[in-house]
Amino acid sequence: MGSNIKTRNIQLIVKYLGIFTGLSLLNACSLTQATSTLRQPITIDGSSTVYPITEKVVEDFNKQNQGKLQATAGFSGTGGGFRKFCAGEIDITNASRPITKKEMEACKNTNIAYIELPIAFDALTVAVNKQNNWADHVTVQELKTMWQPTAQRNINTWNQVRNSWPERPLKLFGPGVDSGTFDYFTEAIMGTAGASRSDYTASEDDEILERGVAADPNALGYFGLSYYEQNRDDLKALAIDNGQGPVMPSVENVKNGTYRPLTRPLFIYVNATKAQNNPVITEFLDFYLRNVADTVTQVGYIAFNPEDYNLLYRNFHKTKVGTVYGGVAQFDLTMRDVLTKRSEY
Repeated sequence: MGSNIKTRNIQLIVKYLGIFTGLSLLNACSLTQATSTLRQPITIDGSSTVYPITEKVVEDFNKQNQGKLQATAGFSGTGGGFRKFCAGEIDITNASRPITKKEMEACKNTNIAYIELPIAFDALTVAVNKQNNWADHVTVQELKTMWQPTAQRNINTWNQVRNSWPERPLKLFGPGVDSGTFDYFTEAIMGTAGASRSDYTASEDDEILERGVAADPNALGYFGLSYYEQNRDDLKALAIDNGQGPVMPSVENVKNGTYRPLTRPLFIYVNATKAQNNPVITEFLDFYLRNVADTVTQVGYIAFNPEDYNLLYRNFHKTKVGTVYGGVAQFDLTMRDVLTKRSEY
């Protein structure tokens, strides 16, 4: 009898030890999975114009965390970034224009809610080679003459754009069709997004465009102000005349609202669900918004005032999803306009 009791006691001890061990393993497994989720790299893609800002923030964030928390950034263009973002493949996308109606619908179809955060302003810059001694400004109509679809195979020399310019080959460099800069420029100059000649050297990498213009005395290209500022020894920016006289791309002229129609806000879009479920994304974005004003200035774009980033910080933490632009680009917005729209959001 005593032997049977001892046997049953041993069996119960083994049973409870097994349950405890199983629970311990389960908890350990759950903890490992949670830790793994929290430590997954934050994935960012999109605009090559916004890339220098985000790249610097990512570099500083990774350095501060000494490799424990990682963010990675690439540049497939604004359109390419939105395709990945709306498919749920990345956490954050950089954008050099607001999200379009088509992209809004794509995100809706995959249940991707997004937080729209303007982070800076840009003076989209039209630049020529430093050896160009005939052009110092260009009108909006002349840009249209160069770049409109009917210019293909028809407008091939500088003097075809303006009679006083020389009969030299016109070599054009511009963003590819996945670029938000391409979308913005074509809509601002031609009146329709995507309306452009295609017989030019195209790339989603603005550095390739900058190097192309710097290497060819007959070249003209367009890209973000940062890429011009970083290479101004090799390039010459053209003033833009929209009918009220030539105005150079500069921080001052963006702030005073005179550089039109190529002034534009720059954005990041955040997957709201991923941000809520992964504290590392929240930590990264807190770091981003605390440091982005200095970073924007360092890389050559135009920052909002430091206190304005507090508004963006509050919007992020209130998880205000959606866009204030309704899928339509606007070309007359000042920095104050953008922040006013945001505060009413």
